[in-house]
Amino acid sequence: MRFLVEHKDDQTAARVGIMSTAHGEIETPVFMPVGTQASVKAVTQEMLEALDARIILGNTYHLFLRPGVDTIQALGGLHRFMAWDRAILTDSGGFQVFSLGKLRRIREDGVEFRSHLDGSLQFLSPEASIQAQRALGSDVVMAFDECTPYPATQVEARTSMELSMRWAGRSRREFARLAPEEEDTQAVFGIIQGGVYPELRTESLSQLLDIGFDGYAIGGLGVGEEKPQLYEIVGAIAPIAPPAHPRYLMGVGTPEDLVECVARGVDMFDCVLPTRNARNGQVFTSIGRMNMRNARFHRDDRPLDEDCACGVCRRYSRAYIRHLCQCDEILASTLCSYHNLAFYLDTMNRIRQAIRLGEFARFRASFTEKIGRGGE
Repeated sequence: MRFLVEHKDDQTAARVGIMSTAHGEIETPVFMPVGTQASVKAVTQEMLEALDARIILGNTYHLFLRPGVDTIQALGGLHRFMAWDRAILTDSGGFQVFSLGKLRRIREDGVEFRSHLDGSLQFLSPEASIQAQRALGSDVVMAFDECTPYPATQVEARTSMELSMRWAGRSRREFARLAPEEEDTQAVFGIIQGGVYPELRTESLSQLLDIGFDGYAIGGLGVGEEKPQLYEIVGAIAPIAPPAHPRYLMGVGTPEDLVECVARGVDMFDCVLPTRNARNGQVFTSIGRMNMRNARFHRDDRPLDEDCACGVCRRYSRAYIRHLCQCDEILASTLCSYHNLAFYLDTMNRIRQAIRLGEFARFRASFTEKIGRGGE
């Protein structure tokens, strides 16, 4: 993987870059639709291509359990299995294991957990996670980490962070062991932990730099902390991460978060909100969120977003989409998901264009003011 910064904003840490992978070039800042189980929920790969999604996310934990890494490898790897010839980033499974709560037990050597599918006893270690991601063939592999819970005391956050750093070293060594560097087509990213404590985050980044990764992710945010805390941590750590490497904020967030965190130096994002909220009838628009089950859309023949040129907004009315939501028609999830992904990806395109033209500050102010209206 290669990464080149092409433009920088004069007033913030925002920047535009090109990330080159074995499955194509990706312009950054970029939003990655989440395809947890080798599928972005409710949309097809053709739809993602129509939206010009250049990279999507898959999850090692879910694919590890079903259909199994061996099955996917036997069928030609994750790209071929899901008929997707563009880039894929795989999460290590650390966050999913964290979310299992009492179903998992964290040890120094890894995590023992009960499958959410059938209750069977399973084990993931840094080595096992890297082996699985290598076998899946993703373009970007994530180090195995522990997601620090929120709230956590500084002592608890330090203990968690130090475990993640030991796991990061093991992840990196296993990644290097599995393929000669000169033949490698995959990249590996380290994950910065440390809770809401800037000094722990800085220490975590320093340890990751000593290990050496192709990119640096900020993990363990968007798990319950207040928005100002999230922005404080991102603003403290992203600008001091190596400028020649991509910076990835994991699992965040709303359209406003994307703009604000780009301003703080983030290059890559993923989040389930566009598709998860869509399945509940909530759409993101240029003037805020709208709940399409609301009775006021009963006879509204306008598109979801009058400023959006996506295929859904060009063809379907709010009234029709509300009808589908009220009837629990599957098409409602597809249309709302398609629009939401279009809105997120278009927002990133507009951000990149604004940075290139030296107008990011004006774009940021206008975007925040319009979306702050809160929808109709």
